[in-house]
Amino acid sequence: MAGQVAGRYDVVVVGGGAAGFSAALTLVRARRSVAVVDAGEPRNAPADGVHGLLGLDGIRPDELLSRGRAEVIGYGGEVHDGEVVDVSRESDGFSVTLRDGAVVHTRRLLIATGLVDELPPIPGVRKQWGRGVLHCPYCHGWEVRDRRIGVVGADPMAVHKAIMFRQWSSDVVFFDHGDDVEPQDRVKLDALGISIVSGGIATLETAGDQLTGVRLDDGRLVAIDALVVSTRMVARTEVFAGLGIEPTIHPAGAFIETDPFGATSVPGVWAAGNSSDISAQVSNAAADGARAAQHINTDLIMKDLERAVASLSDREGEF
Repeated sequence: MAGQVAGRYDVVVVGGGAAGFSAALTLVRARRSVAVVDAGEPRNAPADGVHGLLGLDGIRPDELLSRGRAEVIGYGGEVHDGEVVDVSRESDGFSVTLRDGAVVHTRRLLIATGLVDELPPIPGVRKQWGRGVLHCPYCHGWEVRDRRIGVVGADPMAVHKAIMFRQWSSDVVFFDHGDDVEPQDRVKLDALGISIVSGGIATLETAGDQLTGVRLDDGRLVAIDALVVSTRMVARTEVFAGLGIEPTIHPAGAFIETDPFGATSVPGVWAAGNSSDISAQVSNAAADGARAAQHINTDLIMKDLERAVASLSDREGEF
């Protein structure tokens, strides 16, 4: 549902992606009151399909999330289309303020806001992102199998990506993008028949909506069908800084550190999906959400049990 959501919940899930809706589904089936706040900015929105998801391979990202939303609502969960602008601690949980002014209160908080891919500043890359421009062989390798694949260098992971994508195609070229290729990396690329194209990249060439090539600074055009880039993957954490949630910096980006069950260092706050695992695919993110939800529910059960025991002791002490 959309519109104003106000009240008190067992759990508020911030983020309506695979991790968030998976967690919410697990929690509502455990008879918890749950509100999901969805800003409508899924990381994989540009992609044509979700791949490697058992039983749903190829499903459109928006269709998957639409199904997840309907399932959560079907069990009595609430979904608010909006953006969280402030989170603060209360005596028994947290208050969550949305941009439209709605304020919700919750005993536990799950961060499932995903991440932002910071793309290399090459003209044309953003427009082709998720289609002609790729980053993950397991997400898109099959779709570009046996095609002409280019890999952009000037990044610590670039050679590794070229080696990986060679599994899906024998026609892979490596653009050094003006950076020197280390001798030991040249040996690896040569051994796999991956040619190195020297020179900076000026822009991407397209025909209609299809990527057709890479234009170099010196005017040369190298024909390709797909371009692989490395992105800096940064979890969306700013709004939670007041709670003490600080991102852990990683060479590939930044994420929220958690224990194996999704609990952060801040009591009462969990994180799941790309927020805490920048390499997670949709299947991993959904599993993370379900696992975190199970432990949130157990945490609430134990807290309620503790209160019940204390209350019983108080009553017995009256006699």
